[in-house]
Amino acid sequence: MSNKLHIVSLGCTKNLVDTEVMMGKLKNFELTDNSEEADVIIVNTCGFIDAAKEESINTVLSLHEARKDDSLLVMAGCLSERYKDDLMEQIPEVDIFTGVGDYDKIDELLIEKKSRFSEEVYLIDGAERVVTGSSYHAYIKLSEGCNQTCSFCAIPSFKGKLNSRNLDSIAKEVEGLVARGYWDFSFVSQDSSSYLRDQNVKDGLTLLMQRIELIEGVKSARILYLYPSTTSMTLLQNIAKSKIFHNYFDMPIQHINDDMLRLMKRGFGKEKTLELLNYMRSLPNSFVRTSFIVGHPNETEAMFDEMCDFAATFGFDRINVFAYSDEETTSAYDMDEKISADIIAKRAQILGDIVSQSTKMSLAKEVGQTTQIVIDGESEEHEYLLSARKLIWAPEIDGELYVNDRTLDEDLEFGKIYNAKITELVGDILTATVDNATTSK
Repeated sequence: MSNKLHIVSLGCTKNLVDTEVMMGKLKNFELTDNSEEADVIIVNTCGFIDAAKEESINTVLSLHEARKDDSLLVMAGCLSERYKDDLMEQIPEVDIFTGVGDYDKIDELLIEKKSRFSEEVYLIDGAERVVTGSSYHAYIKLSEGCNQTCSFCAIPSFKGKLNSRNLDSIAKEVEGLVARGYWDFSFVSQDSSSYLRDQNVKDGLTLLMQRIELIEGVKSARILYLYPSTTSMTLLQNIAKSKIFHNYFDMPIQHINDDMLRLMKRGFGKEKTLELLNYMRSLPNSFVRTSFIVGHPNETEAMFDEMCDFAATFGFDRINVFAYSDEETTSAYDMDEKISADIIAKRAQILGDIVSQSTKMSLAKEVGQTTQIVIDGESEEHEYLLSARKLIWAPEIDGELYVNDRTLDEDLEFGKIYNAKITELVGDILTATVDNATTSK
């Protein structure tokens, strides 16, 4: 088999980890950005909502149009898993279909040139990854599947119930990455605060943090995707005590109106959700991220207005806005009083404008502060500007800042922690002056 590989990873960071596993299994291939010269093209798809599904299918078809005749086109991941029978019938352009259970078998599938769908979701267990996008940061997957029954979410229908990795597996992966020079980690799953609950352990994240803190060389870590009803005050307090894990709180609450939260089957109502959020916000140097869904069935103007007021006033550092997507296999799919696409789009725009202002307010508070940053490389804006981020920020999610000055005589190193003073907010980008390097968190 010829050995040029073009691979595309769509969707979330969990998909990215799976893509990196496939790259690890195909290390004998030469990666190419030019799909037209590739011998193998792999698209790791997302099947979460309509927009993601459309992007996945369009990507597959556009790559097929430009590929050379003797190449192999592989459609993998969530969309392929969710609609395997329909896609295998309707997209004959694809040579190999595979879902969410065979990422570590991709080399075998290419040799066999056959489609395969394993019954179990793949969990990393000793597989070597080719980490992309950074020389010092990596995402670590905690689990697959989800035990929640959110009205709008189809993930459990094709990824199944919660299936947590054991602590030894995760620690071994982190240790291996530290040995390769990685020191900053983001721990991810569909519902991270439920980690190990499928093994009858209620404080799984606390045990995880204790284990990771014992690994020499880990300087920085954060947990993504906390779920309100499985996040305890004790967990938040333990994060606050950690010398390695940042006060980084990523909790998608989806709404704030009590009636809507019940319709969404979110487990917690407004009072308990606020209790968690207010505690997160009260912690020193905390960073609070959330997401909202607009246009869920039965969402009234009053409910939407309440969400907008809350988004504008709470003081979130970052907010994602999702337009409701009507997904089969979900309980919301069968609900009456659907919101029209026009109204959903209008509400998404209104809330999006509020989010933009909220983000700018969060960034403006940084001006004049001294903080720890990591320099990632030259910026795309100007050759004299360096692209960096605050150490607490999640890479590629929370944005970047520009280093435009320094007090050091030495050259600045990429992937190194520096103390810096935030000097200005230009549009929605912070600028900073580097003061000195630090080897501590």
